[in-house]
Amino acid sequence: MTCSNGTRTEIETAVSRRKFLEFLAASPVVAPGVAGALASLATLGAGEALAQSYDVLRAAPSNVGPVITDPAQALNVFEFEPAAKQALPPAHYGYLATGVDGDETLKANRDGFEKYKIQVRRLVDARKIDTSVKIFGETWASPIALAPVSSQGAFHPEAEAAVARAAKVRGHQMILSTVGSTAIEEVIKERGAPVWYMLYPTDDWMVTEALVRRAEKAGAPAIVLTVDRQGGRNTETLFRERRLDTRTCTDCHTPGFKNEVSRKPMFDGIDVDKVTNLYGTGMTWDYVKRLRGIVKGKLVLKGIVTGEDAKIALTHGVDGIIVSNHGGRAEESLQSTIEALPAVVAAVNGKIPVLVDSGFRRGTDVLKALALGATAVCIGRPYCWGLAAFGQPGVEAVLNIMQREFVTIMRQVGAVKISDIDQRAVLHV
Repeated sequence: MTCSNGTRTEIETAVSRRKFLEFLAASPVVAPGVAGALASLATLGAGEALAQSYDVLRAAPSNVGPVITDPAQALNVFEFEPAAKQALPPAHYGYLATGVDGDETLKANRDGFEKYKIQVRRLVDARKIDTSVKIFGETWASPIALAPVSSQGAFHPEAEAAVARAAKVRGHQMILSTVGSTAIEEVIKERGAPVWYMLYPTDDWMVTEALVRRAEKAGAPAIVLTVDRQGGRNTETLFRERRLDTRTCTDCHTPGFKNEVSRKPMFDGIDVDKVTNLYGTGMTWDYVKRLRGIVKGKLVLKGIVTGEDAKIALTHGVDGIIVSNHGGRAEESLQSTIEALPAVVAAVNGKIPVLVDSGFRRGTDVLKALALGATAVCIGRPYCWGLAAFGQPGVEAVLNIMQREFVTIMRQVGAVKISDIDQRAVLHV
């Protein structure tokens, strides 16, 4: 008897293989990074590996309303946003949703992907796809990483710990924010492997040093300095949603930097009396040079969007760049990061890895970035929507959907491994 996705033998073989991979991933003798990759591979069944399944057309009827109530109901990552909005207080949703001014740069990040068409190829055996990528000597199971997002306790009680567990299950790297709700030691424990650490430097060098020392002691292989928050911002969408919130927000948010960071575990035991701002608004390239002098591991700059700045970064010993406009939350430039990416890639000329974030929602978005020279991409809001709506299962579902979409478009362009993806896969229009 033949099923729609393959023979019964093929399906039984796939199930046995998946169980074996799950066993290996759970084994204490398997290295954490390898375990993550095995866990990711274990989730691919025969239908996903070979062809689209139409079994859903023969399934029992289900009444899914306008907002999904289970992560398994989601057809794409966009469907998690209404569920997150429904689950969150208005101000917390506004914090996650907001751009700056009229949110035009936030919108431009999405619109930018429409400027690139994908060129598909035919008659390539794409049954076996390898999405692994090596960055700083570490092999990631997927080029899709989790961007740093602050204050995730505002979205779910388990905050970054739940995200770290999802990243472990799905085999993705993540970056922890300085003002996350969970300490780096716990995040690394939950992920079962080191994570990168995103640094908000403050305007007190002693605090900067303390944050770097703690992150590196915990095992963070890369310090990611955010450089795109120096000019302030006008978050109108947040302010508008705050008007709808009947809670007394000052119960948690009291004036003053010291009161604000007292709830952030990365500042535990650090004297912040001299700090007046989180973002180091007086930073110059001399600051990068000084930071390079104390960072023992890799130093990455997040927020570079021009070739000129990328070239300067190289002269300061930077190990990597993340092309970013903070998800449209830094400045109202109306420039998408996908359109800024080629100039940065050309400037570094393969000397260091270039990652990119802001606006990534589809597997096709990921492929376009890699075709334009990115080493990997980072997603932010989508996994936070999943976290807010469903906790760890929501994050896992978001990662599963984006990875599945990415594998599908890899097959369509005839790329069986990441190195097969190049400029021939896209056309600028």
